[in-house]
Amino acid sequence: MKPAMIEMDYPALQAIGLTPSLINAAFSLPEATLPSVHMARIIEIARNRFTVHNGARSFPLQAQTRLMIELDSSEHTLAVGDWVLVAPKDPDEDWIVAQVPPLNHIARRTSDGQRQALVSNIDTALLVMGLDHDFNPRRLERCLSMTHAAGVEAVVVLSKMDIGIEVEARIANLHSRLPKNINVISINGLSEATCTQLEPWLTPGHTLVMLGSSGAGKSTLTNTLLGNQTQQTGLVRQNDSRGRHTTTARSLYRIPGGACIIDTPGLRTWNIDADMEDISGCFSDIETLAAQCHFRDCQHLNEPGCAVRDAIDPDRLRNYHKLLREASRTQQSVLERKAELQRWKATMKAGHARLKEKRGE
Repeated sequence: MKPAMIEMDYPALQAIGLTPSLINAAFSLPEATLPSVHMARIIEIARNRFTVHNGARSFPLQAQTRLMIELDSSEHTLAVGDWVLVAPKDPDEDWIVAQVPPLNHIARRTSDGQRQALVSNIDTALLVMGLDHDFNPRRLERCLSMTHAAGVEAVVVLSKMDIGIEVEARIANLHSRLPKNINVISINGLSEATCTQLEPWLTPGHTLVMLGSSGAGKSTLTNTLLGNQTQQTGLVRQNDSRGRHTTTARSLYRIPGGACIIDTPGLRTWNIDADMEDISGCFSDIETLAAQCHFRDCQHLNEPGCAVRDAIDPDRLRNYHKLLREASRTQQSVLERKAELQRWKATMKAGHARLKEKRGE
């Protein structure tokens, strides 16, 4: 096997998030031995067209059809934040020939159960939620489950302090509801003071991603951190604070202090890509109390001697059970889901038959 020949300007690539672990992963790829191959990071995706940055400039590229077929067959996709190997296609054009295995990725499940990577190689996720009608602790806990499953640190960012509803009560409610180890920051996304509040996570080479619903204030916050109006922002409806998708693609930007930030469109569906263990880890407060329950298999519903039921916010406990059910379904294979559906249909059919028998029909 020929020695690896990857060309790179490490300081320039380090500034946009390259680490020694990613370099080692890149040099282990077969494509690393191709002539004139170099590393780049995907900073935007529009259908099958990718924009990458090589540390010096950004430019559009396409990926090899072979690579896209291989990724699709293994339930993987290229995502913003991915590192890739780029090689010459012809004298005037390059293309993406390999994906460097990501250190992590935040993903969701589509309606047909397929995994969809949203972003890759993330250090911190900023979970943005408005203190107006966007305030939804259940949705926030779903986001926390996604980031926990990916092994990504999450920081809860409560936006719109200046125009929120019952701001102090909502902030207090969230602090009492969430585990103490989760950072919760309240901001006015238009204020320059926000940069100071988020400074611990804005170190050079650090990669952050904004996650939240449409109208939560992600693009406003991105513009404040960048110091310009890079991202278009839009008004929200007054009655429910729902926003339009002013951000239509996931895009990676460099913040003046040196960090990288990925703004994302608001997601209408958040089907979690996590197993039951990941969910339990996100609800560590419930798991800790569960060790004190009288019954080892306590479900924290109506069992006597439950240490959880009276100590945890009832809505948080209901959301915990809901997410566990979703995670259980996610872990099932297609055949298992079909078998469960058949059992459910058989049970319903038997129930209808007994009801008809009672009626004498």
